[in-house]
Amino acid sequence: MKKNKSEKLYSGVLGRLLKELGKSKRLFILSLVFSLVSVSLSLYVPIIVGQTVDSLVGAVDFQRVTSGLIKIAFLSLASALFRWLGETVNTSLSSKTVSNLRSKAYAKLSSLPVSFFDSTPKGEIISRIINDSDTVGDGLLLGMSQLFSGIVTIAATLIFMFRLNVRLTLLVILLTPLSIAVAAVIAKSTFKLFLRQSEKRGAETSFLSESLKNIKLIKAFVREEKSSGDFEKITDEYAAASKKAVFASSLVNPATRFVSATIYAVLSLFGAFTVISGALSVGALTSLLSYAGQYSKPFNEISSVISELQNSLACASRIFELCDREEIKETSSDELEGVKGEVVFDNVSFSYTKDKPLLENVSFRIKAGQKAAVVGPTGCGKTTLINLLMRFYDVDSGHITVDGKDITSVTRDSLRAHFGMVLQDTFIFEDTVLANITLARPDASPEEAENAAKRSHAHSFIKKLPSGYDTVLSENASELSEGEKQLLAITRVMLSSPEILILDEATSSIDTRTEKIINDAFSSMMKNKTSFIVAHRLSTIVNADLILVMKDGNIIETGTHGELMKKGGFYKELFVSQFESRPS
Repeated sequence: MKKNKSEKLYSGVLGRLLKELGKSKRLFILSLVFSLVSVSLSLYVPIIVGQTVDSLVGAVDFQRVTSGLIKIAFLSLASALFRWLGETVNTSLSSKTVSNLRSKAYAKLSSLPVSFFDSTPKGEIISRIINDSDTVGDGLLLGMSQLFSGIVTIAATLIFMFRLNVRLTLLVILLTPLSIAVAAVIAKSTFKLFLRQSEKRGAETSFLSESLKNIKLIKAFVREEKSSGDFEKITDEYAAASKKAVFASSLVNPATRFVSATIYAVLSLFGAFTVISGALSVGALTSLLSYAGQYSKPFNEISSVISELQNSLACASRIFELCDREEIKETSSDELEGVKGEVVFDNVSFSYTKDKPLLENVSFRIKAGQKAAVVGPTGCGKTTLINLLMRFYDVDSGHITVDGKDITSVTRDSLRAHFGMVLQDTFIFEDTVLANITLARPDASPEEAENAAKRSHAHSFIKKLPSGYDTVLSENASELSEGEKQLLAITRVMLSSPEILILDEATSSIDTRTEKIINDAFSSMMKNKTSFIVAHRLSTIVNADLILVMKDGNIIETGTHGELMKKGGFYKELFVSQFESRPS
C-alpha cells in the first residue's frame, strides 16, 4: 500500500530529527549507557522481590528477608541516581540539537532571496525559529527520556521473563502488537492536527508582531477595538486547533492502558494455572507479573506523551520546510572590480507575478559620475529599478550592465560592495552609535567615523547623547528623531564611500534647513560618483544630470530638468502640480 502525503512527511521529519540527534554522538551514547544501567538495576529488583517472597513461604528466613530488603533499597537508589544522570545528559542533548536547528534556520535566512521576505510575514519567520524550535526541544527531552529507557526496559524485561517462563513470555509478546497498533493509528492521525496547530500559532505570533510594530498607527486611527477583535479571532482559531489535536492524541493513553491491563489479566490467569500445576513458584509468578508490568510501561509512557511528540514533529517539519527553501543561486564566481560607475539597462522586463507585468522593455544609460533621478507616480516601478540594479531580484529578460559587465556574470556580494544605499525607512541596530555608523566598514577607525558624521552634520547631535559615539541605542532607536536616524544612515554611506550611490527619498524625514545642508554634503560626496536618486519632491532633483520619468512601468521621458520643462510633457505636469498643491 502506498503511503499518503501525511505519512511520508511524518516519517521523513522523524528520520531527519533522529539524524540531527545523531550529530551529538557522545551525548547520545552517554544517555544510552545511563539508561541501560538505570533500567538494568531497576529490573533486577523484581528478582530480589521474588526471592524475598519465597523466603516468606513456609518457614520464614528472616536473614534472607532482611538481606533482600537492603538489596532492594540499594538497587532502587542506584537506579534513581543513574536515571538523574541520564535526564541531565538528555537535557544537554536536546538543547544542543535545538541550538543547531536554530542556527541552521537562521543561517538559511541569509541565503534566501528577497522575494521570500517580501511575501512571508516576519512574525511567521520568528515563530518558526523561536517558538517551533522550543516545542521541538520539549518534545525531544520528553521523548528521549521515554525512548532510551523504554527500549532498554523492553529488551531487558523480555530476557528476565524468558528465564522465568518461556510460554508465558511468548504469550505476552503475541499480545503486544495490539498496543502498538492502537498507538500507531492514533499517532498518524494526530500529526496533521498538530501541524495545523503549529501553523495557527505562527499566524498568532505574526499578527502580534505586526501589531506591536504598528501600535502608533493603530492608536492614531482608533483601531484598538478592531485589532483586539482580529487577534481574538486568530487566538480562537489557534485554541480550536489545539483542542482538536490534544483531544485526538489523548485517546492514545487510555487505549493503550486498556490493552496493557487486558494483557496483564490474561497473563495472571495463565500464570495462576501454571503455579497450580507446579511449573512455577509463587515468588517467580510475582516476579513475572512485575516484569509484565514493566514491559508494558514503556508503551503506556510513550503514549502518555504522544501529544508532545506529535507537536514536536509538526514544529520540526516547519523548521525543515524553511531549511529546504530554494536558495539564491550564484550564476558566476567572478568578482566585480575597478568600478567606474557606468550603468546600462538594455530592454529590461520584469514582474513580481507573471500575470501582472510591471517593467517592459526599459532601456537607458547612465554615464560614470552622472547624477540620475528617477521620478514618477506611486507604483510606476521606481523602487523596482533599484531592486533589479542591486540584484534583490533578477530580470525576466534583457540585461543590466555595470561598466559593460552583465551584473549576472558577477557575484552579488561583489556587486553590492560598490553600492551605497540610503532608504526612506531607516533601521538602527540595538548597538552603539559607532557600531551603527561602521556597519558598512567594520574596519573603520573611530576618527574616520567621526569625520563622516561631521560631513553629514550628525556629529552635533551625537555629541549631545549621554555617551556620545559610545551611546547604546535602544531597539528602533526611540531616543532619536526620524531625522536623526536618517542622518546616521547617511553617515554610514559617507563612511563607506562607494562608487555608486542610491538615495531613495534619503532626506524625506529631515527638515528643510537640514535638508539643504545634507544636499550640499551629498553634492560633495557625489563628485565623480554615479548616483541614483528616487524622489517624490521634484524640487530636490532639478540639478540632476539626467531625469528618468516613469509611468506604468515604462520610461516615458528622459532629459535634464530644463529640457523636460521645455517639452511640456508628463514631467512638467508633475512638477507644476506639486507647487500648485502647496498651501499659499
